[in-house]
Amino acid sequence: MPRLIRADTDESIELGDLIEMLETGSFDPDDESALVEWGPALKKLANNRTFLGDLVLRELKGQCAGQVAANQYSAQVILLHGRSKRFLLRANFWPALSDSVVVNSGTDPFFYDFPHDHNFSFLTVGYLGPGYWSDYYEYDYSRVLGLPGEKVELRFIERSQLSEGKVLLYRKHVDVHRQLPPESMSVSLNILAISAASELHDQYRFDLDRSEIVNRVNRSALEPLLRLSAHLGGDNGRDLIEDFAARHPSDRIRFAALQAKASLQPGLDARMAVYDEAGRAGGLVGGLAMREAVMIETHRAWLENVRTVAD
Repeated sequence: MPRLIRADTDESIELGDLIEMLETGSFDPDDESALVEWGPALKKLANNRTFLGDLVLRELKGQCAGQVAANQYSAQVILLHGRSKRFLLRANFWPALSDSVVVNSGTDPFFYDFPHDHNFSFLTVGYLGPGYWSDYYEYDYSRVLGLPGEKVELRFIERSQLSEGKVLLYRKHVDVHRQLPPESMSVSLNILAISAASELHDQYRFDLDRSEIVNRVNRSALEPLLRLSAHLGGDNGRDLIEDFAARHPSDRIRFAALQAKASLQPGLDARMAVYDEAGRAGGLVGGLAMREAVMIETHRAWLENVRTVAD
């Protein structure tokens, strides 16, 4: 489960103090031990009982201009400090099942009963209310390819609650949790550890009953751009696709480039040949390529009919 961090301090700091400390201090998003050291600083911000209300009032008076300009999250999140090279600060709202926002919108926007891991580590502290519950699991990311339906050894650890003042470190590619609603509206504060590689690492949703991967949660902006490059980039675009498919360090990006390459082929057989060749290489790219080939073969009659009508 996430690492529990002892942060027995009554000291209170302002949001700006924490931002300055993170910007000038030795915050390393890839060093778990170093991240733990920042738990007490987050607790000190949580001890400030007025900063978040003051920030919300300023945003409302300014028609939420700051959030509109920089917040890429849903309405559940208030961005406290935009993405720097190493970290991001945010506040998350966790409504109860009886709150009107859940009654009218359902639980999906709040990721309740949505078992998942993270492709980044983050510190969190309970700021207000009883806090959301979580069923915590752990797994070995290095033993997973990432295919939908792939079996994963998920080890149940415990169910616990993020109560006020409790500080946790969620470890990337280790901790899996299923969040459950709190008894009443709650708020948590986060320090997200951001690195250049985060976007290229996978984050999964899991089926706990089947102990398997449902799908990948995160997406990269590179994926649609590769398809556009293949069709609109001319020779340079096709060369780039070939290079990404062969040598990009991310399996997901290599497969996206492979899909772009396949989409350029003049017919289904030529497209199948691209996937068949990749499938023989094995690994995640090979597994995804084999799935794609099976889908094409399964729907071949329909695809050929569509192509005939289009012609």
